[in-house]
Amino acid sequence: MTYLLIKSLHLLFVIAWMATVFYLPRILVNLAETANEPAVQARLQLMGRRLYKFGHNMFGVAFVFGLALWQGWRLFPTTLPNVTAGMHWIDAKLTLVAVLLVYFVWAGRALKRKAAGGNLPSARALRLINELPVLLLLGVIFLVLAKPF
Repeated sequence: MTYLLIKSLHLLFVIAWMATVFYLPRILVNLAETANEPAVQARLQLMGRRLYKFGHNMFGVAFVFGLALWQGWRLFPTTLPNVTAGMHWIDAKLTLVAVLLVYFVWAGRALKRKAAGGNLPSARALRLINELPVLLLLGVIFLVLAKPF
């Protein structure tokens, strides 16, 4: 039962983090499209900063629960199973998660750069870049469900 509770909490916080991963680039698109509207820009900057902070918090909690799922059996061998023993799907999954984290940090830095007066890529480029996390998340989901290797 402990394993299922930890897994459920991990999934909850991953979903919350992924919501920020998906929405933060949309804020960047809106910033790129409303360059001549200072009031809108200020509101989007505020939303973006709050969302980025929220995303960091959600990732941190998801990371802790994910670490408990992955390595918790070392501390609590009678309570938590070793779900990745001898399997390498977890390595691929963690690699994709690392790429998602880099993407999230890139979006946050682009937001900070814009707030400091810097430029963003074009709205079209940002829209294309916005599709990357969907593909990465699909890979993560496949690896977790199929455990192909």
